[in-house]
Amino acid sequence: MPSDHIAMLRHSLAVARRARQNGKHPFGAILVDAEGRVLMEQENAFDTEGRTGHAETVLSRRACAAYTAEELAQTTMYVSAEPCAMCAGSLYWAGIGRLVYAMSEHKLGRIIGPHPDNLTLDLPCRTVLAAGQRPVEVIGPLLEDDAEAVALHDGAWDH
Repeated sequence: MPSDHIAMLRHSLAVARRARQNGKHPFGAILVDAEGRVLMEQENAFDTEGRTGHAETVLSRRACAAYTAEELAQTTMYVSAEPCAMCAGSLYWAGIGRLVYAMSEHKLGRIIGPHPDNLTLDLPCRTVLAAGQRPVEVIGPLLEDDAEAVALHDGAWDH
């Protein structure tokens, strides 16, 4: 597994950790250009944008406003957990070229359970993205059993 992917995923985990410290759900996303420069970071925004305030969706909207379609096609979004169907769709519509994620949605669902703030869809992002007319490279899960990725959610869904 390429070390640069792991380093960038750890960056997205740090954003998710910061989100949790800020009283938000522990999810984080970063957008990286072809040269490996971080262009944007995004914490989960459930607190300000409601149930659609997932980090990936908010980051996709911000990226569309800041970059051209040609530029976005060369970017990679790194995320702490596999994007849900909504987030995969927003990434697709934004035109982001690659997605790398740490933990699968399936594992996340097992960790969280039926929490009303995150009733996960056990639908792989690859399935959503494969339905599109433009290819999006998907890499992951790369840190499925990583203690750091799992620990983000310890106690976060108890309330």
